[in-house]
Amino acid sequence: MTVQREGATAGSVVAEVSWGRTALRVLIMVLGFVALVGFSAVLAKLTLTPSPASSEIAGANLRPGNSLRQYAEDYTFLAACKQVGGNLVLGAPFGLILPVLVPRKMRMVRVVVLTALVMVLVEMAQGAIVEGRAFDVDDVILNTSGALIAYLLVGRKIGRRFHALARPGRRDQERAEQAEERRLERGRERERKRKAARAKARTRPGAEWRAVRTRVADRVRRSRRRAPRRP
Repeated sequence: MTVQREGATAGSVVAEVSWGRTALRVLIMVLGFVALVGFSAVLAKLTLTPSPASSEIAGANLRPGNSLRQYAEDYTFLAACKQVGGNLVLGAPFGLILPVLVPRKMRMVRVVVLTALVMVLVEMAQGAIVEGRAFDVDDVILNTSGALIAYLLVGRKIGRRFHALARPGRRDQERAEQAEERRLERGRERERKRKAARAKARTRPGAEWRAVRTRVADRVRRSRRRAPRRP
């Protein structure tokens, strides 16, 4: 069985998406949504857990690059890599999951904007209600950059393959072409039968005389209609 018709140009065969491809697409969307919910829970646990030990040194950072400069100057190389890499990894799942859930149009922009919005909300919650944590614009930039990198490396391919399921596959196209060929063949067969029937009727005894008589009768009727009426 098939569902969801796809548009086709003039003269081309209109294929349909199979139930299997549609079911697989729905299953992937459900798994993607579940994965996004699970990741959101992990993100909340990592970012919204209080840190009393950092309450005295935690401070809001509204200047882009300020924290990154601090990592480079005051942190060891491994500690700086841990801070930067951790924030990049924290945003990477958005670049892998969102391509499945957002529309195809302007997909990369949507992924970046949604990731930035979520991270801004998380950072605002940290600064407002979580002890020992504060809003840091560099964390938002790193998280969003991690989502963009993950999207460019893997997420874009995932999104393309997922949305390709909405189009007919090769087998669907082949089945549609075969069905169209069978339909055309049946039409040609009916036309051959009609021609054979007309040829057979012309070869019956008296067929030529009946045809001549019919033509003469038609001419007489036309001449009567054209003759002028007498006053």
